[in-house]
Amino acid sequence: MYKDGKHSLRKKKISIAIPASVVSDTPHLREKTSKIGLIGRTAAIFRIDEIIVYRDVLKENQTAESDLIVTLLAYMETPQYLRKRLFGLRPELRYAGILPPLRTPHHPLDRKIRNLKVGEYREGIILSKIHKGTLVDIGVEQPVLLLGEQLPLGRRVTVKVMKVDKQVEVAMAERDEISEYWGYVVSFERRSLGKILKSHSFDLAIATSKYGVPFESIVEGIAEKWKKAQTILIVFGAPSRGSYEIVKQEGLDLGDVTDFVTNTIPKQGAETVRTEEAITASLAIFNVQFRF
Repeated sequence: MYKDGKHSLRKKKISIAIPASVVSDTPHLREKTSKIGLIGRTAAIFRIDEIIVYRDVLKENQTAESDLIVTLLAYMETPQYLRKRLFGLRPELRYAGILPPLRTPHHPLDRKIRNLKVGEYREGIILSKIHKGTLVDIGVEQPVLLLGEQLPLGRRVTVKVMKVDKQVEVAMAERDEISEYWGYVVSFERRSLGKILKSHSFDLAIATSKYGVPFESIVEGIAEKWKKAQTILIVFGAPSRGSYEIVKQEGLDLGDVTDFVTNTIPKQGAETVRTEEAITASLAIFNVQFRF
């Protein structure tokens, strides 16, 4: 369950699918980093729960491209105080300093133990095992105690503050129990886009395309299915080919494997709309219309 704003829980899981070639038209790592940073920031603004990076050039494995995207998006989603331990030094993070901060609830700026509150949630990393349990770094001056748990060192965990004293005590928590937006998860999907869509893993699948039906023409139909759906996927195309062309490689028609194909930027002034621009424009429209 997910919280809408800061007061009402939302039960929907909203995912976006982006192509592995999303930065293929950008030659330098610095500019690639900047573009991916915009995507991650937009996902956080609109409280996206999952970012799926999919293969869009079937004759290539696209491992290098997908690894870069997944690493940078995961780095952004990770609280600052955990990044050094979880990522270390990697060449793809050379320009990570230009990534915009997410400023989501799970990225707290307060590093003081005295300001912790019972019931507060934090992301942490397992540091060491002691006889009482496990010591966890949650971004304050000293490690906190996770009672009775013996977890692998270096594992990232979500915890809830149970006691604030000389020794702060926490308990394991699940993201689903947290009422605030708690970031996104990101993964590389080795299956093609067509196979993802044909698996029917989502209650509602919407593809964006300049060849799609204008959004205002089908908004009522989308709204009806949106209300009933628990899992929603919004698909975006690549710089060199749209979503229609991507699934056409598999002999599929986009309209047959999605519920809706919509144009969220009708009468566009520019000849092409970049993927990151389409993501921002589309999610803004969906957010206003469906209040997700």
